[in-house]
Amino acid sequence: MPFDKLFEEQLDTLKAEGNYRYFADLTRQCGQHPRAKNHHDGETRDVTVWCSNDYLGMGQHPDVVEAMAETARACGTGAGGTRNISGTNHHHLLLERELADLHGKEAALLFTSGYVSNWAALSTLGSRLPNAVILSDALNHASMIEGIRHSRADKVIWKHNDPEDLDRKLARLPANTTKIVAFESVYSMDGDIAPIREIVEVAEKHGAMTYLDEVHAVGMYGPRGGGVAERDGLMDRITLIEGTLGKAFGVMGGYITGSAALCDFIRSFASGFIFTTALPPAVASAATVSIRHLKASEIERAQQRRQVARLRARLDAEGIPHVRNPSHIIPVMVKDPVKCRMLSDYLMDQFGIYVQPINYPTVPKGTERLRFTPGPNHTDADIDRLVEALSSLWRQCALARATA
Repeated sequence: MPFDKLFEEQLDTLKAEGNYRYFADLTRQCGQHPRAKNHHDGETRDVTVWCSNDYLGMGQHPDVVEAMAETARACGTGAGGTRNISGTNHHHLLLERELADLHGKEAALLFTSGYVSNWAALSTLGSRLPNAVILSDALNHASMIEGIRHSRADKVIWKHNDPEDLDRKLARLPANTTKIVAFESVYSMDGDIAPIREIVEVAEKHGAMTYLDEVHAVGMYGPRGGGVAERDGLMDRITLIEGTLGKAFGVMGGYITGSAALCDFIRSFASGFIFTTALPPAVASAATVSIRHLKASEIERAQQRRQVARLRARLDAEGIPHVRNPSHIIPVMVKDPVKCRMLSDYLMDQFGIYVQPINYPTVPKGTERLRFTPGPNHTDADIDRLVEALSSLWRQCALARATA
């Protein structure tokens, strides 16, 4: 059987559609965020990264870097295996306490990524709670969808960010069902923010559990970086808050927080926790330092908000179409996969600007975009250069501009 031919046929289809993913070969430069070296055709070139989820540059904060290096020197590089077999490292426990405190919860549980924490927690809740029905926002992340699918629980999809539709669908469920409402705070592709208060009130009305994914919000919102639920004073009304260490906190890993019983339940039954090698102690130590820093410092968030506002204003002035939203994510709409890829290549090759095109299946066909995430370390000059480059390319490619 010519297996490679089968693989290549489908890859060729992806390329013809403009949806094949090319990865830029980058080396980030510690202490120079958002600068990086791009390795290309046997040479290297300096680029400015505009699409990192290390939203605040904490992955290169000197205290975070030193914590990782110091712990690696003290404990070695790996965890030695799963926490069930090799033992829980003390740094895991310190990090879980820090996360529980961040979200005002009794306990927290670490996973190797935000994808795994969503997959493991939702699949466990859906499969083990009696007569479970998971009500999922229509635009939930792939990791949540996978967890729900793996649980084999009944699933109901409600209209995106629509509490009234959620209310109607909860009302139709039998009284003996265990209802789980799963949604996100900041949706990463459009940058819109859920009406959390209204969703929580609907869930409480029907006795439903609330499962909130805050991966694109932790570190970014709230007085201590606890997310949108902290900002809005709602953390105590959410049953389970899930987050990541790999975005604003600048490290890697995922987690859930909630009651002690809930976290122990997931710890005891989730295969995605039981059978997975634990995070290295050095990673846990670095994440702990990052969280502690952002609990106390507003400097990074304030500067980041300033640069987001500046970039939006400059895009408006040049008529570059972008999605209006209240978050830190700025999607510049292209609406064509081939042009989106082409613009990304031109920005890199002609201007030293790196932004990855966002195409199907990450977003629906016809909504392709360049997704910009300004950070506190992007300078005003960086923003001016980016907008000048986009304006030039919009002119070269005869793309439609937004009207005031």
